Parts: sequence; C-alpha cells; structure tokens
Amino acid sequence: MKMKMRLFLSFAMWTTLTLAARADDAVGSSISPWQPGMLDIHQISTGRGNAGLYIFPDGTTLLVDAGELPTKTAKHTPDRPDSSLSGGQWLVRYIRHALAHDPEPALDYVLLTHFHDDHMGGPSDKSPASSSGTYKLTGVTQVGESLKIGKLLDRGWPDYDYPKPLEDAATQNYRQFVKWQIEHNALKVERFTPGRNDQIVLCRDAKKYPQFEFRNVGANGEIWTGEETSTQQHFPDLAATPRNLWPHENMCSTSFRLRYGKFDYFNGGDIPGVHPAGRPAWHDVETPVAKVVGAVEAAILDHHGYVDTQNEFFVGTLRPRVWTLSVWDRYHPTPGVWQRLQSAQIYPGPRDVFATDLHPENAEEIAGIDRQLASHAGHIVLRVAPGGDSFRVVIVDDRSESHRVTKVFGPYACH
Repeated sequence: MKMKMRLFLSFAMWTTLTLAARADDAVGSSISPWQPGMLDIHQISTGRGNAGLYIFPDGTTLLVDAGELPTKTAKHTPDRPDSSLSGGQWLVRYIRHALAHDPEPALDYVLLTHFHDDHMGGPSDKSPASSSGTYKLTGVTQVGESLKIGKLLDRGWPDYDYPKPLEDAATQNYRQFVKWQIEHNALKVERFTPGRNDQIVLCRDAKKYPQFEFRNVGANGEIWTGEETSTQQHFPDLAATPRNLWPHENMCSTSFRLRYGKFDYFNGGDIPGVHPAGRPAWHDVETPVAKVVGAVEAAILDHHGYVDTQNEFFVGTLRPRVWTLSVWDRYHPTPGVWQRLQSAQIYPGPRDVFATDLHPENAEEIAGIDRQLASHAGHIVLRVAPGGDSFRVVIVDDRSESHRVTKVFGPYACH
C-alpha cells in the first residue's frame, strides 16, 4: 500500500511539474496547449485584419473579430503565413490548432466590434460562395462556415440601422450569413448591450472561477457608468445633430473589459479619442470609456494605433504594462500615437508594446520603433496564470504553421 501511495504521489508530482513546464513555453518548441485555469488571449496575425481568439479558464471560447481585406496594396503588410489561402481559412486553421484540446473544437461566442472589412471580412469577386450559395466566404462568414458558433454578438442586431441603415456590401453579406445560420444551424444572435456582464459568461464550469468577469463597456455611444449595469448616452440626439457630424462606424465600436482575478484587459475595437479640428468633443469616445475602465494589465490599441486614437487621458488612465497592436497597414501605429505610448510623463514605469507585423515603411518613419517594440512580428499570445495573479506574453511564428515559440516575456505580476 505504501509503495502504491509513493508511486501515486510521484506520478502526481511528475504530472504537476510537466504541466508547469509546458505552461512556461520554451523558445524553439511548439506553443503548449491551453490548460484548465489558464486564460489565453491570441492576437492572430494574418496581415488581412483583426482577429483575437480568447480561451477562458473553463475552456469557454470567444472570437473577437475575423477581418479579411478584399484587396491589398503596397501599404499593407504581407499575408501571413502566405497568400495560398484566404484570411478566413488561415483563421480557421489557427483556431482548430489552438483548440486541439477539445474533441469538437467550436466557438461558444463570436463578437464583432464593428462593421468594417478588416474586422468582419469584405467580399470580392474572388470570394467563393458558401455551401448554401446564399453568401460569400470571407472573414467571419468563412469561420462560421467551418466552425460551429454558439452565440453571435454585434452592435447592430436586429435592424442594423444606427446611425443610418448599413447597406455596404460587407454588412449585407454578413447579414445574409446571419439569416441563414439562424434558420439552418440554430445560431443565437444578440445585440451587444453596454453595462451587462451576463452576455458573455463562462458556460462550461462557471462556479469554479467566480473571479472571472466579462463586462460590456460601450457601443453606439452608450457607455457603462461603472455602477452595476447602468449606462449613459455619450452621443447626442441625432435628430438635433447635423448629418455631417453623425457618429461614424468606428465611433460606434463595441468595447469591453475582461477581468480574471487581478488581471484586467481592455479591447475598444476602433473607438477614436483624438477628433479633428472643428469636430465636437463627443467625437472623443476613448475618454468616457477610460473613466469607467480604469487601470488594466494589458490592452490592445484602439483602431490599430491610427492617428485618431490613444489620447493622453486614455493612455494615462489605462496605463497597461503590456500593449498589443494588430497591424495590417503602414500607419499602424502613427508617430503621435507611438510618442504617447512611450511617454513616461503620461504614465511612469515600464511598458512593453507587441506588434503582429511592423511595416518596413513605418520602421523608417518612426525612428527606433523596430528596436523599441518588444516584438514586431508573430502571433501574440497573452497567457494568464490560473487565478489571474500573473501573465506571460508568448510570440508565435506566423510565417508558417509550425506554431513555434520565437520569444517569451514575463512573468508580469498583476496588481
């Protein structure tokens, strides 16, 4: 009996050490699989748009955006791993690998931050038709054709008419996809509602992780107040607003805060915070959002770090230890944004910025950015330790499907 007990304890210790070693992720080896208790946030590099895969502590899965630009020019970054497959196809393959621990990989939730090609997929003449022939496969529609989706959330359901009817080709294609999936695959669709913390929840073992919360912060100018589920309207009544000042699509983006123990993460889609001269102050969406989000451990740059984002108040209020940047254009980020991110006057202390694929022309325009970035190429994976007291950043090769770890940073302590 004592021998059996010693063998059992030895096996348990070996298993614990093995799992811990796998979770550390060694450079040169394939990234280790997700394990229960961990929170993984994958910023996937395709060169075609934004896509983030989240694996929650109990295994619940969320895809935030599935972008695919219909056309590419020299100002865009290269397709990753290459152009032999569409952006949506590469996303599906990446997701399947990341969810290989699940016998039947699926997405419990998909959230579209807003209706732009680089976040949802834009159809072109080259986009193949779906198996039903009712919509084209690009970005999120390709993902939904290949993987089962439990619930889909966006800012427009069911009317898609704010601030005006959305009639562009990408949104129309997406709506045809949604309609077909509801009728034939029992897809659940909901309008993303600011203030709520019950639209995206742990759906496999919630009781085991009471320290996890997904809080809807904003959408369509409606912003959480920070108190229970109450909200306030940041945009004025459109009936009394000149049409040329109406909110544009980026301003209407969804935003959310994810919390796991001491770890806080923010995603604001493409919300702007630096409005052009002559525009009203309410065109700044970052400031009211930052007031309720507060300090976080990590955040993705709003609007890919473009010129109209990351205002001083927003940067100084969130003050994350880690910024991630989804790049597909030579202006991601712009010089002013980069200066604010690096400014110790805006907030003191160290900070690391990780980009999926720095454009060569941007490296020339912003002197030293290629050296100052913690990493400027690859999939970016935030791996939060069980309980949420610390996290690492794992960079994964995006030039192939080797899933090879190229760099590891951390652990970063959460506060």
